Amino acid sequence: MFIQTEATPNPEVLKFLPGREVMGEGSRDFRDAEAAKASPLAAELFALEGVERVFFGADFLTVGKTEATDWAHLKAPILAAIMDHFTSGQPLFAGQGDVGSEATGHDEGTYEGETAQIVAEIKDLLDTRIRPAVAQDGGDILFSRFDAETGVVWLNMRGACSGCPSSTATLRSGVENMLKHYVPEVTRVEQTL
Repeated sequence: MFIQTEATPNPEVLKFLPGREVMGEGSRDFRDAEAAKASPLAAELFALEGVERVFFGADFLTVGKTEATDWAHLKAPILAAIMDHFTSGQPLFAGQGDVGSEATGHDEGTYEGETAQIVAEIKDLLDTRIRPAVAQDGGDILFSRFDAETGVVWLNMRGACSGCPSSTATLRSGVENMLKHYVPEVTRVEQTL
């Protein structure tokens, strides 16, 4: 098994491509060791000193480290854990019910009438134009909510994008400009924390 690694715009996060499906559809963000208990692979990665975040994408995973940890010391044990997991045949999650709603994608809040149409357009743009580009950098971006009165769209950045120094620029110059261009009702984009 050959696992490729790629740098991301976030210097504290590396993208790992095992050459096979990881999540298939959706994504899952593990922010701490407690959340990682749902996945044997995520738990194994969090057991490594210096790992502080794990994210599963369709065909990749990203691992975030503490600022004090050097990739030169952490990369090999991460590669070994990923290889061991995929060659062992273990499931990605401890039980089928443990995948959770987080893996399904966008928030499915209730919107009616014209607002529902605007939200559908926003989600379509995110899915077809924005999420594929963000996945190239080892992350994901999901719809959280839309305030029809102010025109503000709230998005959730995950994986390498969460905490990335360039995430604000990505939101402002990329995502916000695109959404405002195609959906005139959008006035601003904000990140949920």
